[in-house]
Amino acid sequence: MAAKIEPQPHPPKEQLPNISYCITSPPPLPEAILLGFQHFIVMLGTTVIIPTVLVPKMGGRTEEKAEVIQTLLLVAGINTLNQTWFGSRLPAVIGPSYTFMPTTISIILSGQFRDDDIDPVHKFKRIMRAIQGSLLVASTLQIILGFSGLWRNVARFLSPLSVVPLVSLVGFGLYERGFPGVAKCVEIGLPELIIVVFVSQYLPHVVHTGKHLFDRFAVIFAVVIVWIYAHILTVGGAYNGKATATQTSCRTDRAGLIGAAPWIRVPYPFQWGSPSFDAGEAFSMMMASFVALIESTGAFMAVSRYASATHIPPSVLSRGVGWQGIGILISAMFGTINASSVSVENAGLLGLTRIGSRRVVQISAGFMIFFSILGKFGAVLASIPAPIFAALYCVFFAYVGAVGLSYLQFCNLNTFRTKFILGFSIFLGLSIPRYFNEYLAIHDNGPVHTGATWFNDMVNVPFSSEPFVAGCVAYFLDNTLHKKDSSIRKDRGKHWWDKFKSFKADPRTEEFYALPLNLNRYFPSE
Repeated sequence: MAAKIEPQPHPPKEQLPNISYCITSPPPLPEAILLGFQHFIVMLGTTVIIPTVLVPKMGGRTEEKAEVIQTLLLVAGINTLNQTWFGSRLPAVIGPSYTFMPTTISIILSGQFRDDDIDPVHKFKRIMRAIQGSLLVASTLQIILGFSGLWRNVARFLSPLSVVPLVSLVGFGLYERGFPGVAKCVEIGLPELIIVVFVSQYLPHVVHTGKHLFDRFAVIFAVVIVWIYAHILTVGGAYNGKATATQTSCRTDRAGLIGAAPWIRVPYPFQWGSPSFDAGEAFSMMMASFVALIESTGAFMAVSRYASATHIPPSVLSRGVGWQGIGILISAMFGTINASSVSVENAGLLGLTRIGSRRVVQISAGFMIFFSILGKFGAVLASIPAPIFAALYCVFFAYVGAVGLSYLQFCNLNTFRTKFILGFSIFLGLSIPRYFNEYLAIHDNGPVHTGATWFNDMVNVPFSSEPFVAGCVAYFLDNTLHKKDSSIRKDRGKHWWDKFKSFKADPRTEEFYALPLNLNRYFPSE
């Protein structure tokens, strides 16, 4: 009698299979250009939303908002090229970050600028210079931690178990940027969400073109269709007489960027004047920079997974953090109103298209620089209604959260230690920031509200970040809870990453992460 064959679980994969083009294999040039343009469209959402929120609070007009958007695009292009050439070498887009917004708003609302209400533009420039000064100081944190190798030492204690809550909540923790944004104009946002899911997931299995047309370019198809539909609604008078909030979210002619943007303008360092410095603002911005560092660590790992690369070595991760610090320094010099970190939405786009090519992201950086100089053309694309981007975020953030869960394949899920660390860290990662954010919404200040605004921000900002809380709790528990038991190392999946401790221990590491032009002597990997 033949022995009964037991079903076998799916074996763990160090590199994600079924990726069409991995980190080192570029698609054909025409396809790469279209894919790069798609990455540019995706990063436009955050690039437009952040100045739209902050510039009016600073006293800036539509002209200043257009100039800030141009500056953000230029700096994002420069930082993305630096990261893909000299930093982590991963196909990571480096764009504006929501993490710095609470601290920036605290600077805007500080009492030192109340005397400038008579001249709003003068107030705008003074606040911008204060933000620049705080970012210049804050950039040193990531530069020192990255290039000194200190962050490499921290990353060596990461395991697949402690990475799961961090990476998962880098994506899932942004749920408030998803469907709530869609609901601001549901007649535009919901069709966008349905179309992008249908075109990317269903249509390739219905229409067999022989080419990956629909799944790779679903974003372009969906955005063009819904943007035209939204413009028809606008021209047809569907929003005439509606509330101001509805018209701002739904209409395609309310951004005001096309008329305000110059035809050609090259942003330059210190274009708003010499930075001003305040010790309290610098300390609070440094804490925001540290939170962004934690979040970017998870985003780097998500990007490496979707690029079909191996686990990113701690030394390369530290190098990427150092170059991200240089990115914040460049943001401060140009006056972008906000600092930069790894774009989570573009990391999700890698998963949607199944193309993790470094070349594609570098091409997208070229589009950022090009449209930052030709202001009118960039303003046309920047006028896409925000609910369209929110619908895309529902898909992209879900992809990033799911890739965090994929690290569970390296862990033993049949132990109570694993279950406790996962459940407790994820629960607190959602619950604590929820409390801090609800408290802020009700009382107009965080739970910590002393007379020192900078101290309040240093406590409230990190505990309002889902990946920061979840990642720190999981990291602490994973490295302290029953660490001496002999079976713990395999249960937490640490043995899977042993070969990536050293840069040269695995030949694939050299292939994916080595610096070009023999620059390792200037930025050593160990």
